Amino acid sequence: MGKGSEIKLIGTPPSPYVNRVQIVLNLKSIDYEFVEENLACKSELLLTSNPVYKKVPVLIHANNPPIPESLIIIEYLDEIYSDVHPILPSGPLARADNRFWANYMDTKFFPLFEELRKTPGKEGKKAIMKQIIEGSQLLEEAFVKFSDGKPYFGGDDVGYLDVVLGCFLGWTKFVEKHNEFKIFDEARTPKLLEWTNRIWSHEALKDVIPESETLMNFYMILMKYRP
Repeated sequence: MGKGSEIKLIGTPPSPYVNRVQIVLNLKSIDYEFVEENLACKSELLLTSNPVYKKVPVLIHANNPPIPESLIIIEYLDEIYSDVHPILPSGPLARADNRFWANYMDTKFFPLFEELRKTPGKEGKKAIMKQIIEGSQLLEEAFVKFSDGKPYFGGDDVGYLDVVLGCFLGWTKFVEKHNEFKIFDEARTPKLLEWTNRIWSHEALKDVIPESETLMNFYMILMKYRP
């Protein structure tokens, strides 16, 4: 997007956390420059922009201090562009509930994908897959509660939790394919399966969620550097 944009996003395409920010930028029709980072040889820009964690994504907005961490970035964007497609609900309790489930997705659910990759042996992997399935059932219950019969976690349109979970869809399909099991299926998580198909075709996710070839290349890098 525009080189003259006042917003720059430092990231790498296979990262779901980077994709998360891209989805919100798209939802709010914000022009930005994508600065692609090579995580095998981190740039000086990344290291100085996020000296604590040295990770992507990082958002640079004009001459303001850089903002790291995807959840912090998307809430910042929601606050400064509050008049265009707000993603968080207005009520304090509803916002707190959304943040609780976002924290669950980031700290409990998605890390199991990486644990599955690292766990040796068939029985060990089977135990992790069981935890993933149990987690998906919890997310099904959360979806039923938040959506209240509507298409998305956010109701009639994509909201905060749709973005937080939706950014993992590429990796979800990748993990399903390479481990021969279903994370979301018609029997256990019928509503989330419908949601998956619905949000996958949403305009804000197009050209954001990586293709399987991109994920495979990144997966091979992970196997080399973080076996």
